[in-house]
Amino acid sequence: MTEPSYSLPTIRLKPKSNARAIRHGAPWVYDNELVTDRRTKAIAPGTIARLEDAEQNFLALVAVNPNSRIFARVLDRDEAGVIDAAWFRAKLATALAHRETLFEAPFYRLVHAEADGLPGVVIDRFGDTCVVQPNAAWADVLIEPLAEALREVTGVTTVVMNGTGRARGLEGLEEKTEILSGKVDEPIPVPMNGATYMADLMGGQKTGLFYDQRPNHAFAQRLVAGKKVLDVFSHVGGFALASLAGGAASALSVDSSAAALDLAEKGADAMGKSAVFSTRKGDAFDVMAALAEEGETFDVVICDPPAFAPSKPALEKGLRAYERVARMAAPLVREGGYLGLCSCSHAADLEKFRTACNRGIGRGVGHLGRSAQLIHTGFAGADHPLMPQLAESGYLKALFYRILP
Repeated sequence: MTEPSYSLPTIRLKPKSNARAIRHGAPWVYDNELVTDRRTKAIAPGTIARLEDAEQNFLALVAVNPNSRIFARVLDRDEAGVIDAAWFRAKLATALAHRETLFEAPFYRLVHAEADGLPGVVIDRFGDTCVVQPNAAWADVLIEPLAEALREVTGVTTVVMNGTGRARGLEGLEEKTEILSGKVDEPIPVPMNGATYMADLMGGQKTGLFYDQRPNHAFAQRLVAGKKVLDVFSHVGGFALASLAGGAASALSVDSSAAALDLAEKGADAMGKSAVFSTRKGDAFDVMAALAEEGETFDVVICDPPAFAPSKPALEKGLRAYERVARMAAPLVREGGYLGLCSCSHAADLEKFRTACNRGIGRGVGHLGRSAQLIHTGFAGADHPLMPQLAESGYLKALFYRILP
């Protein structure tokens, strides 16, 4: 825990840095915005410090990591603030109140990083278990008091730390996954939109399940009654299981992970839908090409790939990949059917993603004399709030098209 702010180390903005942005809510300070000397560079990653403007006026209490381009993350704008157990409890209680307003059952994203006042921290809740992703050095240092406050505020018995992923690498943090309290014996069944998903909290992707697609699953359910559905990049069943819960006649899940598809099959079995659910393991592009060769078509095709453009340097390559997905998926949709295309890339904004998809659809079915209409644009759910000053928090986009004759 930290001491009163007057005893903390101090870092200072350069004279030409934008102090006003910090005062108006910007959550990050980059290394090139600060006066960095031998003393500041020697501050241990995860240390809480005072941030001042060039005139030595207090701006915020921040978490410092000299190993990251994001040198400081804003924690509190109160100079008298103390980052202690009570501070954690207050942040978590505020986050919990919002989720309990939204959901009857305790299955949701509980903390969405900066937007919930815990920068770099993601917490997903699975009933009596929470999975914490401490993607910033300060949260790694304070993981034990954070976990203790989490148990006190929510009443969960099991807390898992999932310290994997690209974000931790950017912070210079090691990868590790461990159970901080309680136990995890097997995948946890998660009810969502009438479907049942099996979440592997110890060996699955991210925290074990993607709650962000919940509203897009719900929209897709309005399109699928009595229909044949293809779910590409399915993970543990994603849109396929949601479609079956929405009355689809059949659903096929495609993914490169045998473990993910096994969990999808277990979810379908738990729903009593095994007879109308099937899987196909393989590279998504290869499988889509094979389906086209086989003459297969579907009433609804939905593609939810991984982040092809996780950073600005990867943007152009990522947009080409999204275009390729759309080009290969569109011909698999029957005339009058629906195509859903998703992106979870921070670097690809909505306009760029939509342009790539439109181009891909045109190249995929334009030569057949067919066209498309964009019928719906979806985003992450309300348990994934956006921070207005942080464009990266609006990462998820879902475009739904109708493929016309």
